[in-house]
Amino acid sequence: MRIRRTRKAMALATLLAPALMMAAQEIRPLERPVFPEADTSRFYTVGGYRHGISFFPKVRDPHVEYEPTDRLTFDKYHSSEVIYHHMKRFAAQYPDLVDLYEVATSYEGRPILQMTVTNKKTGKATDKPAAYFEGNRHSGEVSSAESVLWLMSHLLDNYGKDPEITRVIDNNTIYLRPINNPDGHNLYMHTAQANRSTVRPTDNDGDGLLDEDPPIDLNGDGKILRMRYKDPEGDYIIDPRDKSGRIMKYVGKGKGEYKVVSEGIDHDGDGKIGEDGIGGLDLHRNYPENWRPMYEATGHGWSQNTAGTFPLSEIETRSVVTFLLENPNIYVVNSMDTRVPMHLRAPSTSAPEERMYPEDLEWYKHFDQVGKSITGYEKAGDVYVAYNGDRTPTPLFGHGPDFGYFYYGAIWYGDEIWDNGKPKEDYNNDGEKDELDQLIWDERENQGRGFTNWTAFQHPTLGAVEIGGWDPKFFSQNAPSGHVEPWIKNEALFNLAMIKHLPRLEWGDYEVKKIKSYRTDSTDYRVRLTYKNIGKLPTALKQAHLVKIVKPDRLNVTFTGQATEGERPNYQVLNESLTQPKPWRPADSQEPNHNYHKELGYAQGESSNEVEFTVRIYGENPLSLKATLNTTRAGQLPEQEIRIRE
Repeated sequence: MRIRRTRKAMALATLLAPALMMAAQEIRPLERPVFPEADTSRFYTVGGYRHGISFFPKVRDPHVEYEPTDRLTFDKYHSSEVIYHHMKRFAAQYPDLVDLYEVATSYEGRPILQMTVTNKKTGKATDKPAAYFEGNRHSGEVSSAESVLWLMSHLLDNYGKDPEITRVIDNNTIYLRPINNPDGHNLYMHTAQANRSTVRPTDNDGDGLLDEDPPIDLNGDGKILRMRYKDPEGDYIIDPRDKSGRIMKYVGKGKGEYKVVSEGIDHDGDGKIGEDGIGGLDLHRNYPENWRPMYEATGHGWSQNTAGTFPLSEIETRSVVTFLLENPNIYVVNSMDTRVPMHLRAPSTSAPEERMYPEDLEWYKHFDQVGKSITGYEKAGDVYVAYNGDRTPTPLFGHGPDFGYFYYGAIWYGDEIWDNGKPKEDYNNDGEKDELDQLIWDERENQGRGFTNWTAFQHPTLGAVEIGGWDPKFFSQNAPSGHVEPWIKNEALFNLAMIKHLPRLEWGDYEVKKIKSYRTDSTDYRVRLTYKNIGKLPTALKQAHLVKIVKPDRLNVTFTGQATEGERPNYQVLNESLTQPKPWRPADSQEPNHNYHKELGYAQGESSNEVEFTVRIYGENPLSLKATLNTTRAGQLPEQEIRIRE
């Protein structure tokens, strides 16, 4: 009967097969959505519900390369499509060095790509000391993405050619995420709009409406510039020193001839223009360390504008934190921004001496100087004191560098690239470096592309206005494309210098010495192992140990050879110099345990370290051991075999 049922089933399957195949042909696999930067529409539509408009004319900025080629240069910025193209190209070109993967999807559903660079033949990525470099957390700070891409290209294209680069990739792991905020990056590159971070709709001005008042490119030139118009209660005059009439000078509220505002219209009738544009949450205030809410109930405590509804509420930040916590071998980090040329680090809410271990702070001060020597930045230091300078310190909460040190125990910078077009010299010899000198530099070195001359425009509510001013994207916020490479290169070289400081372990010599023999046919041997940290950093910062993001360095020893005779061990480790991990075997196991370990603390940089223990061997049996060394942030030492007695 069983055979007959099987035959019937087979016959039925044969009859139904053509129909099933036809039905299968009607089932189409799910495809990724087509995002506005890739569709054929003239408009770019932003995701999310908001009270203001969500679609804007597409632009193609002359500073940006929008179509990929097989040649990567840095005389222009790159759209996300171009950056991702080159990441995929590198992954195909260097399969033994690169893993490329999607680490998360953004608020709007775009892939966030990340690359792991290491020589796979020299060990697992997670078994090596590591660095993590990230760009474009803030939408418009696209120089940071270019710096990560520059470092990526520099490392991979020079592997096997440059001995230092080859050593770096052989012995370390480098995680690279050029664009952590692809939604903001695409909005910035494909429209005239700009925003702080995520495009999630937000009430920036506290009126209960979301994104209701974005700035608008009224004259259709692809930029959102400034508008100036005459007003008896104006705050500005045309700077009398500027014969061209381009520079506006602030003279005090109500004391001028002109008002100067963002290009756009007052959508919500509150008397302000462009004060509540797309998004507004700040991914750099969304970290869990010392986070504060955007509003607090008492009116007497601290809050942090743009912080998000809770720590790590935004997937872009959450994906960074979870990846780092899952990969605690990461020791140095730089999550970069733009416009204030500075090597920027923790703390963000207090003076460094109040909260940081002195030995850790010394390392940060060392990297401050390393950075300045490479980039030429005038400033380096903490957010709370050094960044504020002569101003009264203002705390920042939920800040990345604070998470990086206090929570994660790493060397973490949030460096700023570019200088907002700050004058390089006093070109007109008037004793000041000011906006007039910016104009001269722009004309001499940038073909005058940084400033758009004021042109008349009839505004729907203000009447006669003029639109003009500095390019907000590729002069003020980022370097003009023809000048960006030295900035991104120098920042990348600072990051490379931090990689070169990572700890690096080597076995040293070992010694086995007979120290005592007994009449009862046993002999004691002293075993001395040496290991070195030839890197500059210790195997962990003190803060990393405090928060238990790392484990102490550990020597693992397994005795081999004729270690047992029946159930009786032929040796004994004396003085508890080594301990046995528990539980080390199943409860019902009768096999002797020959595994021992010893916690060693943390090895300082450029140090030689010794481990010593005594073993008693019974009878004339041979005995050997195999030793390994495990660390969280300095990598692993391979197995070394030592013969105690032949």
